Amino acid sequence: MPFLLTSSAQSVQRHLNQETSPMSQAFNVAELATAYANKSPQDILKLAFEHFGDELWISFSGAEDVVLVDMAWKLNKKVKVFSLDTGRLHPETYRFIEHVREHYGIAIEVLSPDATRLEALVREKGLFSFYKDGHGECCGIRKIEPLKRKLAGVKAWATGQRRDQSPGTRSQVAAMELDGAFSTADKPLYKFNPLAQMSSEEVWAYIRMLELPYNSLHERGYTSIGCEPCTRPVLPNQHEREGRWWWEEETQKECGLHAGNVIARA
Repeated sequence: MPFLLTSSAQSVQRHLNQETSPMSQAFNVAELATAYANKSPQDILKLAFEHFGDELWISFSGAEDVVLVDMAWKLNKKVKVFSLDTGRLHPETYRFIEHVREHYGIAIEVLSPDATRLEALVREKGLFSFYKDGHGECCGIRKIEPLKRKLAGVKAWATGQRRDQSPGTRSQVAAMELDGAFSTADKPLYKFNPLAQMSSEEVWAYIRMLELPYNSLHERGYTSIGCEPCTRPVLPNQHEREGRWWWEEETQKECGLHAGNVIARA
């Protein structure tokens, strides 16, 4: 069923139908980001679906992104969801992804790293090289390359990023943006961050109120959950992402999935 466009969406659609020069924005994303800065996550998702319909993909990381999946699913039962399987996730995370798939009756496209590149890295540097030379190379193979491959055929995606997740890299996350990391000269990629203004407390209130499934690792002190070797529980009064790549400098705690956050602050 086609999505009905609001008056603002119709205005944007006219821009989409116009011929545009390379790298010109199909709609004024900065203007819309300002207009929707204080809108609810559901309003932001509605706008995203109105413009992109089935071409909008939801990124599900296997943590609190279940809130994003829940909101999107309630707007579009055929919502498209993908998740990255790095090969190093906790067993609890794999079970959680499957639980979400069954709970909502949706397909979750699970992306895997290129086996040849991964085997070469492990053969040359072993399984834990990131403790010595940083997580960039490992994340590049296990996360960034599969994501880049996926987004190459996508017009828009939505993430569960929140401003309160990381004061060092996410405090300025916009409700929507032109993706600074994965857009190309001939193919703009639009990125929606509907949960940008939600706090951790609000996210968990939503999960508990609606009795949504969640990763059981959260009950053991894990707040931000990534790969098993690079994630640990946080102590009382520590920020939620202090358990990620704890051996590295605070302002660089992005694996590259949201590298635009770091670029924007440079």
